[in-house]
Amino acid sequence: MGEIGGAGTDPAGEVALIPAPDEVAVSGARCVVDADTGIEAAEGTEGVARWLRSAVGAATGLPFAPYREGESRVRLRIVPALAGELGGPESYRLTAENRVVTLEGASEAGLFWAAGTFRQLLGPEAFRCAPVSDRRSWEFPALTVRDSPRFGWRGLLLDVARHFMPKDGVLRYLDLMAAHKLNVLHLHLTDDQGWRIEIRRYPELTETGSWRARTKFGHRASPLWEEKPHGGYYTQDDIREIVAYAAGRHITVVPEIDVPGHSQAAIAAHPELGNTDVVDTNALSVWDTWGINPNVLAPTDTTLRFYEGVFEEVLEMFPSRFIHIGGDECPKDQWQKSPAAQERIAGLGLGDEDGLQSWFVRHFDTWLGARGRRLIGWDEILQGGLAPGAAVSSWRGYEGGVTAARAGHDVVMCPEQYVYLDHRQAPGDEEPVPIGFVRTLEDVYRFEPVPAALTEAEARHVLGTQANVWTEVLEDARRVDYQAFPRLAAFAEVAWSRLPAPPERDFADFERRMAAHYRRLDALGVAYRPPAGPRPWQRRPGVPGRPIDGPPPTR
Repeated sequence: MGEIGGAGTDPAGEVALIPAPDEVAVSGARCVVDADTGIEAAEGTEGVARWLRSAVGAATGLPFAPYREGESRVRLRIVPALAGELGGPESYRLTAENRVVTLEGASEAGLFWAAGTFRQLLGPEAFRCAPVSDRRSWEFPALTVRDSPRFGWRGLLLDVARHFMPKDGVLRYLDLMAAHKLNVLHLHLTDDQGWRIEIRRYPELTETGSWRARTKFGHRASPLWEEKPHGGYYTQDDIREIVAYAAGRHITVVPEIDVPGHSQAAIAAHPELGNTDVVDTNALSVWDTWGINPNVLAPTDTTLRFYEGVFEEVLEMFPSRFIHIGGDECPKDQWQKSPAAQERIAGLGLGDEDGLQSWFVRHFDTWLGARGRRLIGWDEILQGGLAPGAAVSSWRGYEGGVTAARAGHDVVMCPEQYVYLDHRQAPGDEEPVPIGFVRTLEDVYRFEPVPAALTEAEARHVLGTQANVWTEVLEDARRVDYQAFPRLAAFAEVAWSRLPAPPERDFADFERRMAAHYRRLDALGVAYRPPAGPRPWQRRPGVPGRPIDGPPPTR
């Protein structure tokens, strides 16, 4: 990170940018935008101009009308040469002096990130939905920002299967992601506890599979239950709206349809998908508790054809190059007892049940590849041999990512012990439903996505990194906010900025910039965890969790 000339240390917080840019040079003069400031939109920049008017214009009351000669202006330009000059297609340059702000991006995405930086410079009020004062002009230091992201995959997983997040909540999180320059939403759409996406050829998936009768409150060992139905799903039009809204913010939505484990909701809707020779699948319902479920998909041609039908409709809704198939936490007990599964293992010469799971994954790797897509799955898909074109989400520490990268496979690093944001944020009894390791704001800030064990060539397989928000114990949007923020801001800086090695990172400077950023989060209505600890209404006294003491493992 280059010399930032006061970014984050300015007493007024005027240049407290998050994530930290590569370089900020402050001139000492001032720049002013007001009602006479127009937008000069060059070819290809119309989408960013619309966003400036709809988001920043709505908050500030500035019309941002088309520029007319002689007025102050915000100039929008796409300059492909910036990719080589600054470091990639998402690079941007922002220059502000007197009454002219110039936003330049190597691509439209880079230009959009420049517009987000401009919004931060205007102050917290620019993050509201409507003006809160009769302020007529907006002033900030004259400066130049040069910036580009470290990683191309800067992701957030939202688990909408365990606790359903209605469509407006997903759209809100896309705005929060855009405000932090995150660009991949991994949408976990199916699990044992619910199926959340309309598949028109299989209406039972949502008619039956999207609702459970009750919900375990707290960790799976908790004696507490919420005795009312829970569920919901997104129609195909909802999904298309989410995808289009994300695209307008240069965010890719990667869908996850979990196979062959985490599938009881699908089996409850279609009992023929389960291992009918060892369990009465007609008696299964959508699961109402948490943990690793023994009911997994049967490795039959019926199951393959069924999920091909599911994925055909998924591909129509999601243009993402990557399609996530889960592949994690698939117990093999039913396959070991199933004559049909054992016959398939023997017939295909697979050796064992791990080989059977690998065969299942390889089938969909080939199927997706034939349609111009790429399979990505959790690191358990390494068991039994990885499909040739598959990429890996490394969640059980660093080891899966190291193994995959050394074998020439692309990797997204999201180790549970570091960036699972459902893990507790502090020790003690005040944290609501404490799960897992203590991962403080500073811990997340010092997370390093590239495993130290990789060579430079192997490290090029690290596509990027992702923070995961699992919702077993996050019952509503405010609980999701509490677990995600402010740690997601620290994660965003790790994913975007070229930071020093973890021990050398200036966390004190990050905290100073966060003092300004909390006011932005307030304006956005984010129910974050305050630095001093949870507010009384954020606590969940008496709801058991599963805290793990000590430091997390390093592998």
